[in-house]
Amino acid sequence: MARVEVRKTYKLYIGGAFPRSESGHSYEVADSKGRFVANAALASRKDVRDAVVAARKAFPGWSGRTAYNRGQVVYRVAEVMEDRRPQFVQAVQQSEGASSSAASRQVDEAIDRLVWYAGWADKLAQVVGNANPVAGPFFNHTAPEPTGVVGVLAPQASSLLGLVSVVAPVVVTGNTAVVVSSYDRPLPAVTFAEVLATSDVPGGVVNLLTGDATTLGPWLAAHMDVNAIDLAGAAGQEELTTALEVAAADNLKRVRRAPDAEPDYTAAPPLSTMTDFLETKTVWHPVGI
Repeated sequence: MARVEVRKTYKLYIGGAFPRSESGHSYEVADSKGRFVANAALASRKDVRDAVVAARKAFPGWSGRTAYNRGQVVYRVAEVMEDRRPQFVQAVQQSEGASSSAASRQVDEAIDRLVWYAGWADKLAQVVGNANPVAGPFFNHTAPEPTGVVGVLAPQASSLLGLVSVVAPVVVTGNTAVVVSSYDRPLPAVTFAEVLATSDVPGGVVNLLTGDATTLGPWLAAHMDVNAIDLAGAAGQEELTTALEVAAADNLKRVRRAPDAEPDYTAAPPLSTMTDFLETKTVWHPVGI
């Protein structure tokens, strides 16, 4: 007897759970040759609000952990990805039309990128912080602190390595994230959410929405409880980028502006990927006698 194909419908990832979109809508995801692969949830404005609430709730606990512990957690994500490597390779192949070897390299680079950021977790403060020289009987110390809830528009073309490259620096520095995945290539992001759910990342630290960034982006940029936004997924879309920057200005969000074109995510990332979403705290203290 012929087996009936089971068509999978992927859900959102909010607060450590996998809810359906509040709208009840989904959209078809095709592979690089236009063949149906699965359905993905089409996130709504209510889903954006729910994700921000979850991220805000998770922020005190996550930012309050030691940097070393956050590094351990991010490293654990890399370990779980390594265990599920074949699934990621298949997802990248389907999404980007890459050869098996090219998809394998991208998955390896994504795992290595997580390990790289995990290693920086407890070292960044020594590099970007300072004991500042001052005139007078005082100590003056500068230390980085997480900004808060960060909205992330993930790259549209680099479905896995690009996603990891924009999410990892946000969370390893103590922020929480609301991420909008690539619209046409969401499967690696959904699989990444499954990894987050089965690793040590607390619920709400990363919330992943599938849907159209041109629709969800303005709601995220205008949300008054979002402290910063990364517009990587709006690369090359000057009109959209400008509109999102205007919306973000209402509560003085930090904005990482979209590049003119999607960059080569295989290149080594600069430290600014982490420091862009850190605040600088300077403390004066009198010298003891």
